[in-house]
Amino acid sequence: MRGEKLITSLDDGRSVWLEGKQIHNIAEHHAFRGSLGTIKSLFDMLDDPLQREKVGFLVPETGRYAHSSFLVPYSAQELARRSESFSTWSAETHGMMSRLSDYARSLITGWYAARDELSALDPGFSDKISAYYEQARDRDLFLTTAIIDPQIDRSNGLDDKRIAERFLHVVKETSEGIVVRGAKMIATGAPYTHDFVIFSFLQFQSQEQKHAHVLIVPANSKGLHIVCRESFADQHEQNHPLSSHYDEMDAVLFFDDVLIPWERVLLYGDTERVLALRANQTANGLAFHQNVVRFVAKLEFITGVAFTVAESIGVTGFLHIQEKLGELITQIDVIKSLIIASETTASRDASGVLVPNLQYIETARNLGTKYYPRAIEILQQVGAGGFVQTPSGIEDFYGPISELMHKYFEGANVSAEKKVALFKLAWDLIGSPLGARHQLYERFYAGDPIRGLANHYNRYDKASLVDPIWELLRAKSKRSVKTH
Repeated sequence: MRGEKLITSLDDGRSVWLEGKQIHNIAEHHAFRGSLGTIKSLFDMLDDPLQREKVGFLVPETGRYAHSSFLVPYSAQELARRSESFSTWSAETHGMMSRLSDYARSLITGWYAARDELSALDPGFSDKISAYYEQARDRDLFLTTAIIDPQIDRSNGLDDKRIAERFLHVVKETSEGIVVRGAKMIATGAPYTHDFVIFSFLQFQSQEQKHAHVLIVPANSKGLHIVCRESFADQHEQNHPLSSHYDEMDAVLFFDDVLIPWERVLLYGDTERVLALRANQTANGLAFHQNVVRFVAKLEFITGVAFTVAESIGVTGFLHIQEKLGELITQIDVIKSLIIASETTASRDASGVLVPNLQYIETARNLGTKYYPRAIEILQQVGAGGFVQTPSGIEDFYGPISELMHKYFEGANVSAEKKVALFKLAWDLIGSPLGARHQLYERFYAGDPIRGLANHYNRYDKASLVDPIWELLRAKSKRSVKTH
């Protein structure tokens, strides 16, 4: 099965660090075991005849199913198939695992789909991306991105030597490839990825060639260190149902003179060309589409928890609670509508690929930075003090005061045990380290939310809104002159 193959493949000599120690058996470590079990079950869906149609497509060249994040959509049906695969995986994880490889895979698929156009940036680009796309697709490679530069001193740029030497840069060219040094963050899913897609959010200047690159880096590259944050994986599944299975882990990558083979160097040394690749509409449309489909599953999950909590304590009849729960439904409907709009108004790129409308996708991503924190706030308001009165664990119901536990923790329409289990689940969303991480993630995963909205304004066809205003004023002015 593919899931087991993924687990086995992680024993490849990669350098993963947690709590000051190098982890040698990732699959058995408590920090990764739960998440890997979840990922294994998702990968195994491609081997299940009852499920593979939901998440995959048949590759004619191999006669084997691949995940639909690798499907290049030339029709509305193929675009819908991609959407269904994202939705299916997201529903399985309640939207709580955002980097299940389908985002980074979609980025690679987008570059591959637009390879003829992108070959203008580098003559070798088409061959490189074609070879890698097929390898990733046919070998079920897990991919993730690391595109943020480390927070050293945000008031200075690459003209500061202290910054320049720590941001990932090329230190040497060889016949085999380029040697890079520096750091990258935030690599979500880093301990169990096969390859990292590496580039930068920097707005480069022409003289900053050594920092301008787009790379695909194997996780077991010599000199690459994967430095994990604190683990939020809790082994007490009954008390922490989300933390025990969905802590996908984030990491900083240290590149200590890592050799990147030329076939994995998609672009290097030309700042304008790197920026052009980063802005490619085909790749961004396919990848960001996954973002918002996944987000719907997360909003639906939080809304379901909020509804259930409200029912369990008998507050659904209060108008102010109904208003809050109605707001959650509105969030879901807005994001769903934007996805539908992006798909039904999809347009073809120069190669005939059907690309979701980025205008609506960006709107959904921008709204998401505000929707998720608000959804968490509503859940907190619905359950209120009940969240901090929850007992330490389900096992408390089987101690000497069991009768009292069942009496005083009982809900409006559920047993005390079920109510406590529900509130434990909700606490994992709003009060656990995992929950706090997700609030931070949804605020910033798409970049600076202020810049996101500003870019939305800068790219918008403003004339379509401004011109009618001037036309109205001109018409009124003419009528006024005639009247007088």
